[in-house]
Amino acid sequence: MIKTTEHIDYYLIGISNHPTPVWNNEVLQLIKESSVFSGGKRHYELVKSYLPKNHRWIEISGKMDALIEQYKMVEVAIIVFASGDPFFYGFGNTLQRLLPNAKLKAFPYFNSIQLLCHKTQTNCNNLIAVSVHGRDWSALDEALINRNELIGILTDHKKTPAVIAKRMLQYGFDNYSIVIGESLDSDTEHIEELDVSTCTTKTHHRLNCVLLKRIRSKEKLFGIPDAAFIPLENRVNMITKMPIRLSTINALALQGKSVFWDMGSCTGSVAIEAKQQFPRVKIVAFEKRAECRTIIQQNTERIGTPGIEIVIDDFFNLNLKNFPTPDVVFIGGHGGRLKELIQIVHQLNPEVRFVTNAVRETSSKIFISALTKLKYTISTNTIQLNEHNTISIHTAEK
Repeated sequence: MIKTTEHIDYYLIGISNHPTPVWNNEVLQLIKESSVFSGGKRHYELVKSYLPKNHRWIEISGKMDALIEQYKMVEVAIIVFASGDPFFYGFGNTLQRLLPNAKLKAFPYFNSIQLLCHKTQTNCNNLIAVSVHGRDWSALDEALINRNELIGILTDHKKTPAVIAKRMLQYGFDNYSIVIGESLDSDTEHIEELDVSTCTTKTHHRLNCVLLKRIRSKEKLFGIPDAAFIPLENRVNMITKMPIRLSTINALALQGKSVFWDMGSCTGSVAIEAKQQFPRVKIVAFEKRAECRTIIQQNTERIGTPGIEIVIDDFFNLNLKNFPTPDVVFIGGHGGRLKELIQIVHQLNPEVRFVTNAVRETSSKIFISALTKLKYTISTNTIQLNEHNTISIHTAEK
């Protein structure tokens, strides 16, 4: 019997796809002396011949609540088999979230991205690892916008290497090669390196992970030229000019924030500039004009800025509970209902930071008056570009 002074509820054993698992003596002894085991269907096929004859197996499927209820009925320690490292986007994190008081002990194996780096002799000192497995694109979008030189990706059956490659090309990220590792450590292991375009046409085994290797630099501007944006038809000047845009981004103070709403986004210039500088922030671009959907989308693609949610509708008709609550709001347009807009957003988050760019004195007065009544502190900077009207950049913060 293994001597231990600590009580453990769950032993997490990381395994690979290797047909013959390699475990140390402590793990072998644990398996020999245990009776309740858990893992996915694939894990069971790999380990069942090593389990005691009269064992109980609790299968891990997508229904976590039901699984946890089964676990709670067990009065002995459970051995859980997991892929690779249980705490790398793994089941260990799920247990910590759903059973925060449970005592865990892990025996990790290499995660799949580590394995792929080892097998391809890739220097992974600068590796950024992300997962799109059952998740949205946000982590990968951030890594691409940041121009990270080596990105490891955990995929799933929907976000396959081909789908990832198509999205990369959509936003102009053809400056990477793609290394795909299929069924790593198994008898059918296959590794190949492709260019992004070729990868869009390929089908891979469902058990795969990806490395993106940057093969050339892609310029990232601090201040996107106005000419880079597709304008509103017959309204070329209806865009927040680059110097104003950068001053606005400074006023937004997005560092450390989570959600930014761009109200009256028009061409998407402020949202895109903000996403380029703060790719971790969730950005929602609201715009009423239907023709702007295509314009904003095309601008995000040509400027390499995935991940902005575009909402084309009258803001005042929307159910705002369907959107993440903002930390910061930029009011670029309000349809003559500025005071009402401020009240609505303030009710969602009484601590939200407001920024607006005003040309008309009436807009300035309404903004300052409405937010002063709500106990905000107002600061203002004024800028004039060439022959254009003076712009007042108003910031309201608690």
